[in-house]
Amino acid sequence: MALLPRKLPLTIKPVHPYDVLHHQPKLQFSPAPSIFRKKFQCKGLERNHQEPNSQTKSITAGLDKERALIDQELNNQPEEDDRISLADFWRETHGESDWIGMLDPINPLLRSELIRYGEMAQACYDAFDFDPYSIYCGSCKFPRRKFFEELGMLQYGYDVTRYLYATSNINLPNFFKQSRWPKVWSKNANWIGYIAVSNDETSKRLGRRDVSIAWRGTVTRLEWIADLMDFLRPISSDKIPCPDPTVKVESGFLDLYNDKDENCRFCKFSAREQILTEVKRLMEMYPDEELSITITGHSLGSALAILSGYDIIETGLNVRTDTRTVPVCVYSFSGPRVGNVRFKERVEGLGLKVLRVVNVHDIVPKSPGLFFNEHVPKMVMKLAEGLPWSYSHVGVELALDHKSSPFLKPTTDPVCSHNLEAHLHLLDGYHGKGHRFVLASGRDIALVNKACDFLKDHHCIPPNWRQDENKGMKRNREGRWVQAERPKLDDHPKDIHVHLNQLGLSSSS
Repeated sequence: MALLPRKLPLTIKPVHPYDVLHHQPKLQFSPAPSIFRKKFQCKGLERNHQEPNSQTKSITAGLDKERALIDQELNNQPEEDDRISLADFWRETHGESDWIGMLDPINPLLRSELIRYGEMAQACYDAFDFDPYSIYCGSCKFPRRKFFEELGMLQYGYDVTRYLYATSNINLPNFFKQSRWPKVWSKNANWIGYIAVSNDETSKRLGRRDVSIAWRGTVTRLEWIADLMDFLRPISSDKIPCPDPTVKVESGFLDLYNDKDENCRFCKFSAREQILTEVKRLMEMYPDEELSITITGHSLGSALAILSGYDIIETGLNVRTDTRTVPVCVYSFSGPRVGNVRFKERVEGLGLKVLRVVNVHDIVPKSPGLFFNEHVPKMVMKLAEGLPWSYSHVGVELALDHKSSPFLKPTTDPVCSHNLEAHLHLLDGYHGKGHRFVLASGRDIALVNKACDFLKDHHCIPPNWRQDENKGMKRNREGRWVQAERPKLDDHPKDIHVHLNQLGLSSSS
């Protein structure tokens, strides 16, 4: 199939930012999540389809002047009726040409895809039990088969095929959450993400069957940066088949990716073993279909996304028996540096496509490697190549600035700058360098304050509003309030040993 031109003759007229009170159209393939469900108390927030009251009118009245300026700008933009479908253009949005000509100005289909996969990463936070007073702390709140349904994301058209777990017995204490109670679902495991595959209807719209891997990161606390061992070690030392011993990755990331606890039901297989076996199984399930592997993650999950994407290609898992290659892409949000310059060169040489979305005010993408990194002259980096704290980012960067949004406070709070929902909000309003910030899809600005305090006060959206209804407490048949029991959590499929042996990995008993 001939590739379409990189600069598309396509303009989707953005929605006015203040029209989100009444009108929320959706770009194709970027459905807005239905998060206002009865399972959650939203601190006074609820969907409002009625006419705004006098208070709302008074709030928006003071913004009419800015609205007029934006209207004038939008009216001067050309309209285009011809829509190019994602099914015809997915390889470009997936990074086949390294997103050349698609970032400034940003291609509307690419923006839509970034938001869609960012919301799949956000689902890891929305589904994770952070409450230390819950006996299920550290697990996923929902059973695998109802994951997207419980989150109000059925319209995404994906089915979760496997949950991912990691052992908490490593040196990243601020990433793992543990219950305060003695009787818990697991003492040594944490849920860290999921693998999903697009259903038939969605695959038709996407132009291929998509295998998506989403990694959980950190949502409120950034102390995990200090927990990084900040020590590079050869990736081949952890049995990842890299022929170059100078390719090195941050030690803490390798531990999280490779460690396991054979005495634990959920983490007796490493995250690496869980991912490789499931990807292999899904590849065998759809031998005659066009496939893609798309990996997404935020914060620490972004580092794991890059590491797992590299591993899939390095092991040759994305090469079919007839030598056809399945493209692998990583959409990274607010991620740290992962490895050294040799790792960067190896990743790009293998053909892993990485698009990193960052907020220029976020401290996480600036670490580790504060002094020796990709911004240092090549000669200096060459001299520092052997140092254990010399790092380099991989892939292509899309830099956003939260100060460009008229909806956000000019805060220096690092938690706000790092927040994933804030990144998705910035994506929705970004059109290119020097362009006015205008929401393109009418994505609800209230989502920004789900887990932080970032919206300006006159929007009347309370901070940190998303919480479980009654913190998971329910009345039993006797009328007493108790923690509700959850369905039995899935651990590992019965055929995992078969795929481990086929991959040449040691199989646990």
